[in-house]
Amino acid sequence: MNKKINKILRKKYKSKIVSLTAYSKKIAQILDKHCDIILVGDSMANVLYGNDNTHNLTLETIISHSLSVKKGIKNSLFVVDMPKGTYENIQVAKKNAKLIVKKTGCDAVKIESNKKNYNIIKGLVTSNIPVMGHIGYTPQFKKKFQVEGDTKKKIEKLIKEALLIQKAGAFSIVLECIAPAASQLITKILKIPTIGIGSSNNCDGQILVTDDMLGLSGFYPKFVKKYASLDRVIEKAVKKYTRDVKLKKFPAKKNFLNGTKLRKKN
Repeated sequence: MNKKINKILRKKYKSKIVSLTAYSKKIAQILDKHCDIILVGDSMANVLYGNDNTHNLTLETIISHSLSVKKGIKNSLFVVDMPKGTYENIQVAKKNAKLIVKKTGCDAVKIESNKKNYNIIKGLVTSNIPVMGHIGYTPQFKKKFQVEGDTKKKIEKLIKEALLIQKAGAFSIVLECIAPAASQLITKILKIPTIGIGSSNNCDGQILVTDDMLGLSGFYPKFVKKYASLDRVIEKAVKKYTRDVKLKKFPAKKNFLNGTKLRKKN
């Protein structure tokens, strides 16, 4: 198994796992210094393309962004979401997962559970493609955004689902919008790490959409903590630029090109 995956597995009983999303090289470079896992999430459908859901994101689009992200990763575990419709059966799943791994060089793919695709996870793992699972609120299959596992019966179903994903061979599992008591039980029962999003601090690790926590996406449910308000920073810079252009302060002489060499890009 991949050394980076083994490192994540060992963290379950030692320290919290840190994860965020990335869709470009520069953001990946920053995250790579601090994160254990970087996910190219299908959330880019909402964040970058302004869609209401993730359902129409294409395989080509997520591969294209993953190629950029790959250039910025040296240390983190690199995981890529499989878009909706790309793993409807084992044959299709293998074909598309192999294409993702071959094109992007990622360490693993992530698959959302619909309570029926355990055989697909098993098939991919058997084909040496590591899989991260995903239960609770699964945007590709559920329309209603709500807390999962808020009753005893629902908790039992989630535990069963998580155990089946573990049995299928997944190396970790995302718990999205799952009630604290349920996430605590699932994390305690499973041998593989749980990565929470909106599922309390009972999980083995946490993930957020980077644009959400930086104040860029406009989507701030209760479980998201805004660590910055970059929308305000960007607007302030744009206003200053606009003013400088109108007052003819930009470009100034120091910005003129007079045969000097252009700065080499990072």
